Amino acid sequence: MKVDWFDFHLPEELIAQTPLVDRTSSRLMVLDKNTGDIQHSVFKNIKNYLQAGDCLVLNDTKVLPARLFGEKTGTGAKIEVLLLKQLEGDTWETLIKPAKRVKEGTEITFGDGKLTAVCTGTSDHGGRLLEFRYDGIFYEVLEQLGEMPLPPYIKEQLDDRDRYQTVFARERGSAAAPTAGLHFTEQLLEELKEMGVHIAFITLHVGLGTFRPVSVEDLDEHEMHAEFYQVTEGTARLLNEVREQGGRIISVGTTSTRTLETIASAHNGRFEEASGWTDIFIYPGYDFKAIDGMITNFHLPKSTLIMLVSALAERGNVLNAYNQAVEERYRFFSFGDAMLIL
Repeated sequence: MKVDWFDFHLPEELIAQTPLVDRTSSRLMVLDKNTGDIQHSVFKNIKNYLQAGDCLVLNDTKVLPARLFGEKTGTGAKIEVLLLKQLEGDTWETLIKPAKRVKEGTEITFGDGKLTAVCTGTSDHGGRLLEFRYDGIFYEVLEQLGEMPLPPYIKEQLDDRDRYQTVFARERGSAAAPTAGLHFTEQLLEELKEMGVHIAFITLHVGLGTFRPVSVEDLDEHEMHAEFYQVTEGTARLLNEVREQGGRIISVGTTSTRTLETIASAHNGRFEEASGWTDIFIYPGYDFKAIDGMITNFHLPKSTLIMLVSALAERGNVLNAYNQAVEERYRFFSFGDAMLIL
């Protein structure tokens, strides 16, 4: 299976640069995963496609203001740092621009010395290991000095950092938002609960690997970036009960999907309390064990995300849906419109 099989023409002006004022006013494309039939709606009408006994699974990860701008001690050279994941204590794996200026032993200062970092080594894909020094609580310093790490295809400044955060975000650790969840408001979630739809939460801290292009031609050779996940005993119990009672499990986003499939694959289709690192790569030919449907945004051509969607709804159906989305001027990517696959 080749990467080029997942290509499509996307006009650049369809890449959403700013979020809508009302989260639920995004457009919603509803795709029948078996027939390929398509309906057009609005996200607030998602209630019309769900029923009592269904379970929505949301990723409650919280995006860190993980982009820092500092200066190299001694030369004053401008350095941009993106935190990827905490390794041990105050040491983080990071991406740095320009990386060639930061070698082992290099010191960087941020915010007039409120935060300093020393490079202690390198990591995969040209990353750097930084050990941070500060007074007080690291996350409070980060809130003062950091900016939201918007994806590279978003060029506009974000006026309200909470708009790149779901309303249910609570577990700090992501370098990117689980963007399918951005369409929900607390009111919409309450309305769904009143209908009898179950709401469950998992955690997967999204890494920058989610934006990394596939660099091999043959999908069998692609390796996914590992990301940390956690599923509680309560969530696992609820999901098993939903399955036993004939309800549908509908994951909100590719991150929730990958977490649920990781666990179900390890436990013969059942859900168990678990945490760890997953590098599961889902593409056509994959046999789904956890989910019956998915809510997701519209993804980059030739990305691992459109490959995952194509595994659930068949590649021809997905590419036809994406071509319709382009014709109908849907908004793409993180701040864009949504697709419901059932």
